[in-house]
Amino acid sequence: MALTREEREQFLAEPHIGALAVNAADGRAPLTVPIWYQYRPGGDLWIMTGSTSRKGRLIEAAGRFSLLADRTEPTIRYVSVEGPVNATEPATRDQVREMSARYLAADKVDAYVDLAMREYRDQVVMRMRPEHWFSADLGRL
Repeated sequence: MALTREEREQFLAEPHIGALAVNAADGRAPLTVPIWYQYRPGGDLWIMTGSTSRKGRLIEAAGRFSLLADRTEPTIRYVSVEGPVNATEPATRDQVREMSARYLAADKVDAYVDLAMREYRDQVVMRMRPEHWFSADLGRL
């Protein structure tokens, strides 16, 4: 059964590992990779990636991507969003902290932020405005 707008936005706002897909544009199947993401209901979804990474270059070329978040317990539920990239900007320390705090234990965040700022200098934030939604909770059939 499809989720209501409020249910799908709340689900997407939870810290699931997303599956990002973007057109490969070279005759290959779309690139699909796991990724951390951030979303607040009613806003843009954003990710961080290396500006010169394959994923970053493909998103830049396509101008859009899709992301799937799912869970299997207590029921199978998923939300998929697709839309255009509406901004790309260099990642800030605050954004790295926000994202890492969403996924890592509190005692690991500072060390990860320091590592990321030192080792991943070409990180950019790509913001996507969700345009198309697809969702279901298979336990509500």
